[in-house]
Amino acid sequence: MDVDRRELADFLRRSRERLSPQDVGLPAGVRRRTPGLRREEVVQLAGMSADYYIRLEQGRGPQPSVQILSALARALRLSEDERDHLHLLAGHRPPAGRQAGEHIRPALLHLLDQLKDTPAQIVSDLGDLLAQNAMATALFGSVCSMREDERNVVWRWFTHPAARQAYPAEERDHWSRVHVADLRAAVARRSGDPAAKALVARIATASEEFARLWELHEVAVRRTSRMCVEHPVTGPVSLDCEALLTPTEDQRLLLFTPAPGTAAVGRLELLRVIGTERFGDGVTSAPGQDGVQ
Repeated sequence: MDVDRRELADFLRRSRERLSPQDVGLPAGVRRRTPGLRREEVVQLAGMSADYYIRLEQGRGPQPSVQILSALARALRLSEDERDHLHLLAGHRPPAGRQAGEHIRPALLHLLDQLKDTPAQIVSDLGDLLAQNAMATALFGSVCSMREDERNVVWRWFTHPAARQAYPAEERDHWSRVHVADLRAAVARRSGDPAAKALVARIATASEEFARLWELHEVAVRRTSRMCVEHPVTGPVSLDCEALLTPTEDQRLLLFTPAPGTAAVGRLELLRVIGTERFGDGVTSAPGQDGVQ
């Protein structure tokens, strides 16, 4: 990414002018001709060279480092959105935002309930199944346990052989690599997060296949995919999976939709009518059918 020096200079100047000394704990002083902080006050708060900062505001400085940007964001009291904007103008990827963890926003849960005809799930970036609607339950049947040690889809894929039986045999190697590449990307985004490192270590210890694929260092964030679920009642259901990012980076809303005019449309309609009642009576799908793939 290139530095947009003109926009960066303007944003720094405008952000400085919006602050008063009182906003950052400095005395107001006297003979202040212009609104906002002085440049030397920003330099003092950020702990950086005055000449370097002046060149940034004049649009002629070098590309600032991530450390410099972090110091400026703190000194200028930037919000998360403003901080991300500062990084982008300086040619850097914004730092990871706040994580939601297991907390699901009420609006997302409401959305799941409103999706009457479309299977939908909320999963973490590490593959933990957090919630799903009635159609997803009807389609995927016996989903991952909500117990902390069993709800992770990648863990079940590599440690429970039955988890793969609902998917065509010729596609299983492909999905193994997809799982690993997506998890690799999530672990990197979390940058040393203990939970992510522990999950990788746990799966690698339990699965030689996972350990071998992890060593390939393949990286690919899953955004869209096409999958086929061998449902025990309706038969095969071909679906497009769309991963929609939530406001936090560690959760995704997954939507499973059939292509218009295909047999899958009627099979989902059948599941909508009988699926929830059938599975609610204790009848489960093919062993290990896990939904998220």
